[in-house]
Amino acid sequence: MACVADNIISAPFAVIGSIGVVAQVPNIHRLLKKHDVDVDVMTAGEYKRTVTVLGENTEKGKQKFQQELEETHALFKQFVVQNRPHLDISKVATGEHWFGQQALELSLVDKIATSDDLILEAIKDKSVLEIKFATKKSLIQKLGKQAEESADNVLLNWLQRSRKITV
Repeated sequence: MACVADNIISAPFAVIGSIGVVAQVPNIHRLLKKHDVDVDVMTAGEYKRTVTVLGENTEKGKQKFQQELEETHALFKQFVVQNRPHLDISKVATGEHWFGQQALELSLVDKIATSDDLILEAIKDKSVLEIKFATKKSLIQKLGKQAEESADNVLLNWLQRSRKITV
């Protein structure tokens, strides 16, 4: 989670936010019943399985599951506020997301910059070395390269001489 960082930098088109909790549970109970397939779900504890993919979901189970989602959301918001106390958590913990500049205005990020901006800033007072990986060339490759360069030089010299003649 980005909220634990001391400083959050966002690209202008980064998608920031989504402080929320979601659960999606498909239920194929009716389909199974239609085809005479029984599913037995056995648990110990009243709320061990509040909703299920295969069995019949009850209103009581759905309500308990929703309550657990709300509790998870509250814990999530508490964690975010603990790490970014200046946030208006009620405004940003809606599950919505924002682009970089909007996120900056909401204090979800501290700065807008691209990765290129950050690299250029970081190397201002550093020595930068360029390292190239060169594979060992065979004798044929070396001779071919020399022949290519020689042909280029001959052609270039010929063009330069022909220009002097026509001018």
